[in-house]
Amino acid sequence: MFGATQSSNRMNDFEVASPPDDSVSALEFSPNTLQKNFLIAGSWDSSVRCWEVEQNGATVPKSIKSMGGPVLDVCWSDDGTKVFMASCDKQVKLWDLGSDQVMQVAAHDGPVKTCHMVKGPNYTCLMTGSWDKTLKFWDTRSPNPMMAINLPERCYCADVEYPMAVVGTASRGLIIYSLQNTPSEYKRQESPLKYQHRTISIFRDKKKEPTGYALGSIEGRVAIQYVNPANPKDNFTFKCHRSTGSSGFQDIYAVNDIAFHPVHGTLVTVGSDGTFSFWDKDARTKLKSSDAMDQSITKCGFNSNGQIFAYAVGYDWSKGHEYFNPGKKPQIFLRSCYEELKPRIN
Repeated sequence: MFGATQSSNRMNDFEVASPPDDSVSALEFSPNTLQKNFLIAGSWDSSVRCWEVEQNGATVPKSIKSMGGPVLDVCWSDDGTKVFMASCDKQVKLWDLGSDQVMQVAAHDGPVKTCHMVKGPNYTCLMTGSWDKTLKFWDTRSPNPMMAINLPERCYCADVEYPMAVVGTASRGLIIYSLQNTPSEYKRQESPLKYQHRTISIFRDKKKEPTGYALGSIEGRVAIQYVNPANPKDNFTFKCHRSTGSSGFQDIYAVNDIAFHPVHGTLVTVGSDGTFSFWDKDARTKLKSSDAMDQSITKCGFNSNGQIFAYAVGYDWSKGHEYFNPGKKPQIFLRSCYEELKPRIN
């Protein structure tokens, strides 16, 4: 699928042209409603960039927009005509790609950490989660939210796969919402992981119904949790993004992002150790690990048909300011991944 533009990448993956000036905080491919593949990246440099990804792996920078503070999340509208951008400036803006216009559609009293499109049979809205300890649902044509839900703590991560939403908060809180008819709390859980969580991703069952989620923590560990497990042993955790450090001690790194393959249902984790790993949760096995990049991998994602895996390499301050090297610029890479993520055949 991909042609022969080589890059400096250790896995021989394709480098995206004109990346952001600071670490990538959000990375999303366009939905399957568009014929072509587009990639959106939000960054700590307060920008959101859009590229067209061609069949040979080449990337064409299309446009760039700026927010009033670092961008913490981005998401696409279901029809692929618009992008929502959530920022530390306490706003979410809608970027209409056709007209190239930007307008504010949501606001919080603190930085907005997450934004997700909710597309149900009887309503469509934008869900935003903030460090102001609220979750809000917006009809983007109105200045006021349709609904606001108080969270027990700051929103750290969230995911939506209609009719399910899940929010991870500070102090290891997890809340699952049912989005049918109107959003409502379904269940609260304490994290099965002992340390702060950083990323959450919903997975679907064989009937393509959302049925559980994978949760990643700063302590190199992932939990696979079913909302209603048939057997309690269906829930499990596994260690990842660790390496044997000096004098026999283990170096343990954060899991920065988790994504499920849209066709195979297998998953990828990326971490502050600078690696990505592909996993089959049903066979409870690792399918592949990458070589380590020279900086952390901060975000990742699959395109809508699961042919392309994108990941962003940049510094995440996980080792403090003394390891920050201004000479190392962030990079985004693309990998042809469909075969590598096929589930293990038992």
